[in-house]
Amino acid sequence: MTTYDIFFSILGILCAASGLAAVTTRHLMHAALWLIVCLATLAGCYLVLGAELVALVQLLVYVGAIVVLVLFALMLTRAPIGRSHDHDTPLLQRAVALVIAGSAGVLLGIVLITGVRGGTVRVHGGSTNGLARMLFSTWVWPFELLSLLLLAALVGALAMSRSLVPARATRRTGEDS
Repeated sequence: MTTYDIFFSILGILCAASGLAAVTTRHLMHAALWLIVCLATLAGCYLVLGAELVALVQLLVYVGAIVVLVLFALMLTRAPIGRSHDHDTPLLQRAVALVIAGSAGVLLGIVLITGVRGGTVRVHGGSTNGLARMLFSTWVWPFELLSLLLLAALVGALAMSRSLVPARATRRTGEDS
């Protein structure tokens, strides 16, 4: 086992644990903070694998933009920050979600094991230049649509915060000027 394998294993375990903590915590703010840890350790996994550009994009786009958008929406919409019994899900729904998540994990594991059975995996277009060419030619429209979606969510959060703020009553001091 090499040093890279050890770092990748440690970061992978931290990523999985923080992802599990993000979806199981009952505090929305704690979930957002665990999501930051999960996405940052995933960027560390990309860095260990030698994909520096993907790690940087992971940090900038997901940790820097999406998590900030989630925190911004939480603060503006006056969502309950602490534990809320109104948002609790029934035990049956949690069990079904656990079965579906476990099934998806087993299916992904089977696909990965059968795909890596030969020992090595050849990645096509692994250079940063090739990736940039694909991003700015083939995949430019999905990224632009995603940015519009995030902008619409931000504007929606602002609009909701404006409509939730009660109108301030003006007080009269009784002095006539």
